[in-house]
Order: sequence, then C-alpha cells, then structure tokens
Amino acid sequence: MKVYRMPKGVVLVGKAWEIRAKLKEYGYTFQYVKEWVSKP
Repeated sequence: MKVYRMPKGVVLVGKAWEIRAKLKEYGYTFQYVKEWVSKP
C-alpha cells in the first residue's frame, strides 16, 4: 500500500481492500481531500 500526496490530490496504490481500509482510516481525521492535501 502506497499513498502519494500530490499538489492537487492523493494517489492510492494497492489492492482494493487496502485502499478502502486506508480511506476509512483517513475519513476519521479528514472530511475532505482538500484538508488532507493541504496538511503540512
């Protein structure tokens, strides 16, 4: 599982179940992708 933060978005690389689990995990912290990308 790899997560790449780009200037305008996020790229998740992995198996479907890994990506779903990671999105669920990040969903507890960030409501929008914009918040996730702009985090230092």
